[in-house]
Amino acid sequence: MTAERFEATYLIETPLDPAKVAEIMAGEQSSGTFTRVAGETDELRSRTRAVVTAVEELEPAQAPSLPNAWLARRGTAGPWRRARVAISFPVDNVGANLATLASIVAGNLYDLGEVTGLRLDTISIPASFRRRFQMPRQGISGTRTLTGVMEGPMVGSIIKPNVGLSPQETAALVGKLCEAGLDFIKDDEISADPVHAPLSKRVPAVMEVVRRHQDRTGKAVMVAFNITDETDAMKCHADLVAREGGTCVMASLNWCGFSAVETLRRSTDLALHGHRNGYGALSRHPLLGISFQAYQTLWRLAGVDHMHVHGLQGKFAQEDEEVVSSARDCVTPLGVGLDDRVLPAFSSGQWAGTAQPTWDAIGHADLLFMAGGGILAHPGGPAAGVASIRQAWEAVAAGQSLAEAATTHPELRQALDFFGKLAK
Repeated sequence: MTAERFEATYLIETPLDPAKVAEIMAGEQSSGTFTRVAGETDELRSRTRAVVTAVEELEPAQAPSLPNAWLARRGTAGPWRRARVAISFPVDNVGANLATLASIVAGNLYDLGEVTGLRLDTISIPASFRRRFQMPRQGISGTRTLTGVMEGPMVGSIIKPNVGLSPQETAALVGKLCEAGLDFIKDDEISADPVHAPLSKRVPAVMEVVRRHQDRTGKAVMVAFNITDETDAMKCHADLVAREGGTCVMASLNWCGFSAVETLRRSTDLALHGHRNGYGALSRHPLLGISFQAYQTLWRLAGVDHMHVHGLQGKFAQEDEEVVSSARDCVTPLGVGLDDRVLPAFSSGQWAGTAQPTWDAIGHADLLFMAGGGILAHPGGPAAGVASIRQAWEAVAAGQSLAEAATTHPELRQALDFFGKLAK
């Protein structure tokens, strides 16, 4: 047994003493239950018991965030006390087992009768423990090498219409997007292996176009094929992509699960583009679910190379502050001395005009900047859409305003005039 430990922090809401509730949480997720049992010796507890390391009480709530039959049966009422709680767990309770790690830091905690709200906020792990799990095969530096984009943001787009195109129609669109100057193209999350465009036909058709473009221009465009499926099928799909010269596959993380993604990671060196669709169900209620720092920690242990963070001033519900903190989480090593950073993928309502707030907020360009309508709907066409985004990023990196840059870049000027009106 080692003395190494990892720590998780939580936001809780309860009508009871938060410190006592924290102790219940620690017992429930380690050696204990609601009462001490035979065999739970002092020696066993010293080796395996989780330990509460901090309880910070916050402002109480006027009403409970979630219903709770356990409290109702006891007639327990408010005040509804809120607190931030930190709990330390022995590494040896887990081993190199991602599914069990997730079960320990979350699991039954959401169902505890003592709480009317509980959210897993952060996970911190020692570097030695992190090394037991999958590492990104490509990450930021590998993706830059594969796309040939050694500085500045990688610019990408999404296949639109989301679903319905045949393999030949998809390939034709990919050809147009390659010609437009993109670095990255991905399938939509709802189009994986549909009857009208199965991967067995779509991958060869698309990659033939990509290879021709590379032969002609020297530019290797990365295509993220959506191979979301059951485990064995995903491995077969990834093998097909590799045989055709592809460099990236995409999986809908929440619906495939940790085990499937870990197995996929072990089976391929392709860049693994992690799509978080469904994450809103885990995160949008402030007193339930899981915050992005903890969420991305778990998926990085599965070995993903890219993580979606949505986009600033985008079309989804997240505040810009959450998008920014999510992007920062992706480029923060999980352990001291490690470079296991993953590429933050910005998307949703992005266009040239959102380059400025993105740069202002994060101050670097180690990112994938994806635009669907912001490229395909540009009045000058897709090539002008890509050009407008590159012009915007070059301007903000040089400390130049977009308005000033637009005076010498017609594509950027068109974007500001067209999309700027839509954004108001």
